[in-house]
Amino acid sequence: MRAWLEKQVMAAWQQRGWLAYLCWPLAQLFRVLIQFRMGLFVMGYKPQTRLAIPVIVVGNIFVGGTGKTPLVIWLVQQLQAAGLHPAVVSRGYGAAAQQVLVVDEQAQAAQVGDEPLLIRQRCGCPVMVGRDRVAAAQLLLLTYPEVDVLISDDGLQHYYLARDLEIVLFDQRGAGNGWLMPAGPLREPVSRRRDFTVLNAAADVDSTEVPGIPADAVRMQLVTQQAWQLSAPQQRRVLSSFAGQRVCAAAGIGHPERFYQALTAAGCEFERLPLADHQVFDPFTFSQTQADYILITEKDAVKCSQIPALQNDTRIWVLPVEAQLSAGFAADLLSMILEKKRGSSPA
Repeated sequence: MRAWLEKQVMAAWQQRGWLAYLCWPLAQLFRVLIQFRMGLFVMGYKPQTRLAIPVIVVGNIFVGGTGKTPLVIWLVQQLQAAGLHPAVVSRGYGAAAQQVLVVDEQAQAAQVGDEPLLIRQRCGCPVMVGRDRVAAAQLLLLTYPEVDVLISDDGLQHYYLARDLEIVLFDQRGAGNGWLMPAGPLREPVSRRRDFTVLNAAADVDSTEVPGIPADAVRMQLVTQQAWQLSAPQQRRVLSSFAGQRVCAAAGIGHPERFYQALTAAGCEFERLPLADHQVFDPFTFSQTQADYILITEKDAVKCSQIPALQNDTRIWVLPVEAQLSAGFAADLLSMILEKKRGSSPA
């Protein structure tokens, strides 16, 4: 039910229909509140903490999933390849813990959140979660003094932590109808400042036709990799090998259509199992499906692997994706980070 409601709301936010106009006055009130809050930071009534290392914020102003986690993983890997020692702080959406926690590869997704755990498993870099980003960042630097670049995952609206670079991510939905919540899908005005705009969309999507996207937006594509079996990760299959089989597709992500489109492009026919973003799994989640294969996302896999009944279900296969961005963008980003790094000093 929740997944269905999310889909209906997202569809309504793509146009300026009667529901959007009905909510427009509330959106204007939201705009005033945003401007008031920002004014408090600008005038110094709300303090910002600046760290001794560069801070990169990656996030979206569009409510819901836009492919942020693959972008963070790509960014960490680019920094590691350049010889830097990046780390990540995250809110840990869906995490039960109230305090700041270190995320290691044995952490429970229910405690630290699925996305931070996936980042840790994929990158091996230090990751900490906490509602207080400043406290999480400070504890991380005390625990891992070798860290020289910090990435704040989904931290655009967390202004208490000062930032050196901002990367705002959109997908093919762009800015939707261009209005703030609740009349539209935006957390902040599309005109907000940022250093880079990244558009996550297929190669055949014309960026000039995506609402609210500037002409200089950096293109990003999510490329599917070989699927691996949850119960035996060394077992690999190309996605097209599932064509002609009885397949169930389950994606507990913000915008599952990308997942479904990848399966369709590979020639797979499948039943859809609607899941909410950050779905809470249990041993019976897939008990009703008669499919021979169940395809899930990596984000869901970090949770399913911690439930023995699902971990041992040989039908479950995981479909990973890799973010691809231009080498030119990577070089520009690294140059800016190194410049910030040379000029960084404690607050």
